[in-house]
Amino acid sequence: MLALIQRVTRASVAVEGEIVGAIGPGLLAFVAVEPGDGPAQVERTCERLLGYRIFDDAQGRMNRSLADIGGGLLLVSQFTLAADTRKGMRPGFSTAADPARGLRCFEHLVELARARHPFVATGRYGAHMQVELLNDGPATFLLAARAEPI
Repeated sequence: MLALIQRVTRASVAVEGEIVGAIGPGLLAFVAVEPGDGPAQVERTCERLLGYRIFDDAQGRMNRSLADIGGGLLLVSQFTLAADTRKGMRPGFSTAADPARGLRCFEHLVELARARHPFVATGRYGAHMQVELLNDGPATFLLAARAEPI
């Protein structure tokens, strides 16, 4: 499971012109499910989303987590993040999980995050979405919780 996270001042996601998820300060996470991902990868990703220390402490160091600051978490499914871009001029998607597995894992991640954190919003799985954000930093990180070692 991959999560491209961005520390944001605000972020929102719309489907067909309607805002379906929005947060103030916190994390925007684009999430991709890979073949072989299951409960262990979902659990690890959730732990890292809530606990990854990328927010400034009083000394200006990245020492605080989303849980520490009580910020929002916007989860957006994005299978293209798992694309194979190693060859050619067009991405391949055999490195992304099939849609049914992707949906199960994404829904499980949302369920876990909502059980552990009070401010969780989402996009709409499988929909064409428009995402707006104000990146704070910029601070962007790629988190990977893989079924097999790289």
